[in-house]
Formats: sequence, structure tokens, C-alpha cells
Amino acid sequence: MSTKLQSELKEELLERFLRYVKITTMSDPHVETLPSTPGQWDLLHLLKRELGELGIADVELDQWGHLVARVPGNRRNGEFPTIGLMAHVDTSPDMSGVDVKPQVHRDYDGNVISLTEGYILDPVSYPELLQCKGGTVITSDGTTLLGADDKAGVSEIMTALSWLLAHDEIARGDLEIVFTPDEETGRGLDRFDPSLLKASCCYTVDGGERGIIEGECFNAAVARVSCVGKVIHLGTARGKLVNAVAMASAFVSMLPRNESPEATDDRYGYYAALEISGDLDKAYVDVYLRDFETSGMERRIGALGHFAKAVEEAFPGGKVDVDVRKQYANMREHIAADPHIMELLETAVAKSGVEPVRQIIRGGTDGSRLSEMGIPTPNIFTGGHNYHSRFEWASLEIMAEACETLIHLVSLWAEQKATKGAV
Repeated sequence: MSTKLQSELKEELLERFLRYVKITTMSDPHVETLPSTPGQWDLLHLLKRELGELGIADVELDQWGHLVARVPGNRRNGEFPTIGLMAHVDTSPDMSGVDVKPQVHRDYDGNVISLTEGYILDPVSYPELLQCKGGTVITSDGTTLLGADDKAGVSEIMTALSWLLAHDEIARGDLEIVFTPDEETGRGLDRFDPSLLKASCCYTVDGGERGIIEGECFNAAVARVSCVGKVIHLGTARGKLVNAVAMASAFVSMLPRNESPEATDDRYGYYAALEISGDLDKAYVDVYLRDFETSGMERRIGALGHFAKAVEEAFPGGKVDVDVRKQYANMREHIAADPHIMELLETAVAKSGVEPVRQIIRGGTDGSRLSEMGIPTPNIFTGGHNYHSRFEWASLEIMAEACETLIHLVSLWAEQKATKGAV
């Protein structure tokens, strides 16, 4: 049920969201620099300017694309905790995010939404749309993704901050706002210095459906599988050629189909072949590994080694190397150590008129990395759906609910501290 505050927030939310999604910020997993694409700098510089226009003096943008704004609290007669709010500016490279043309569907009637080139959003396939009947649904034109992941989160943080600064009667402690690059490549916090933050905890605003909050995620790693063959003229190849492309294909065929993303859900992890490239001499496969348990991740890494040996045996003279790089770890233990972090979040969601629903993330966020660095960081819903696809859409009403949740969360942290004696 929409509240008066949500109605007040919606137009600024929509204005910011439409402005941000039009900026091309696709990250690039093949580029080692941070940020990996120049468009991310464009949005980061815009956000830095807008934070300054809100009257925030302490805004820092480092050479790696980490934007940190420090917002003083408005109560100085007691100790209030510092908390953080975080979102990422890049969009996924899985689907084009170039020249996004957002479409605003006001007073949605619950029927099929037509995009370009014959693509449609049908409530039969996406029943969550029916929750938004009578509200405002935002899509792309169907030729690109929308960018709600995570520009919905960016918009919600900026709008909540704008509202809080205009309403000094609402108690708040010190806030730290963090916008990051390259979350989608898993490298956004590779060079982040956690000493930049004083926050005792942080919240990523990078979730999806209404009311969902998350304090647990996958353990994640990426494996680069290198296949080295032996090349000779194809006309005289019998008994001599070792085809690296065929070796790479054989390796991919050994990945268990019943442990793939399309065959698993809930707490079941997976192997996912993301990219294959190369030629007769050398070929490469990038494989994502995901598991909620450390023991499961170790099993998967070990299995890749067995697959590599099997390919070598099947292709005498060839060589297969597996190089595994950790991406992020399950944030469960870090967040569970202080139940108060999730309890206050649940209260904030409920105060916004939404039922809080705890779930696990079949993925990860920058909060996974930040939690490992010692700052527990659960995740908050944003109102986005069908991420990383041309069928991505967002509900303005749910975005407003997320935005109000942030406002209550900030206030609750200050009130909680006050009840413990900081008056």
C-alpha cells in the first residue's frame, strides 16, 4: 500500500532513474582497468556533482572509480553509529546497454506490454507484473537492457538522501554513501580501501522484487581453462594434430548439465561455461563456479582438475591448465554475527508498508566483498526485475517503497542508539 511519503518520492525517483539509465555504463570483463569502461566515469562524475549540489562537502572520487560521500549526522548530543548505503553504477555486459531508451508505462492496465521488434512483456510469463496494475512500469524499448541493476539502487539512495537532507527533523547519524564501478565483473572492490569508511555496517541497494532482503550469497570463483594443442597442416594431420578447440569443447561437455544455472535453484550451486575462444594451437574457456558452502566450492574446483586430466588423456600430446580466481565469499557469517543489522532492516521494510522477506542471493553483490573486509553488508530490494535481459523492467511504486525503507533505516539506527543511552 502506497504511503504519503512514497507518493512524495516518486517523481524525483523517476526523474533521476531516467537520467541515469540513459548513460551507457556497461562494464567489460576483458578490460583490466577500473572502471573498465569510460561511461562509468560519466555517471560517477554526474553523481559527484549532484552530491555537491545537495550540500555535501566531503565527496571523494578515487582513481579506481570509487565514489564516497560522507554526510554528517544532525544530532551531536550523543553517539550515533555510522552506517553506509552502497550501489554500483555499471550495467551487465550480458546484454547491450548502449543507448538505452527507457519507456514509461503509467497506469499499467495489467495487459501485455509491447516492446520493439516483436518482443513483449506478458504477465503470463512474468506474473509479478500483475502486482503493478494501476502503477507505473518502466522498461527499455526491447533493444537493450534497462539498467535497473543497479541504477534503481543508485536512484533510491540519491532520492532518500535528498529527502533526508531536506527534513532535518528526522534524526540521523553519520552516513557514508558509496557508489562503485564494475560490480558486474566482480572486480569493483579489487582496489577499494575499507579504511575510507567508518561505517559499522553498510547496506547494498541492489536487490529485486518487493520486500526481499538478503544476508547470504554464493561463494564465487572464476576458472580460466587453457588448452594447448599441437598444430600441423590439416592435410597431413592424421596422428599428429592436437586440436585445442576440440579440447576446449570436450572440457565444456564434461561440466555436469544437472549442475548448471538453468538446472538449479535454491541452495544448489553450479558450473557455468561463460566464454570459449581460441584456435587450433590454444583455446580458452572461462567457467563460473558457484556454491553456498566452502566445501562445495572445493569439490567443484577439484572436479575441474579431474576434467582437465580426462581431456589430456583423450587428446595425447595436449595440455590443459586450470587457473582459479576467487571472486567473493558468502557473507552469511559476517552478517549473522550481529543480528541487529538484519532486524533493523526488517523493521524499516515493515514501516514502509511492505512485508519483509528474507532470501538468499543466487549471485553476489559488492556487499559480499565489503563484508569480507569487516563491514557487514546485507542487500535490499530495488523494484527491478528480469535483470541482464531485454525484458528487464522496474516498478516505480516498489522503487518508492525501497526508497522509504532507506529513510526509515537511517532513522531507526539513530533512534536505536538513542534508546541505548546516547541522548
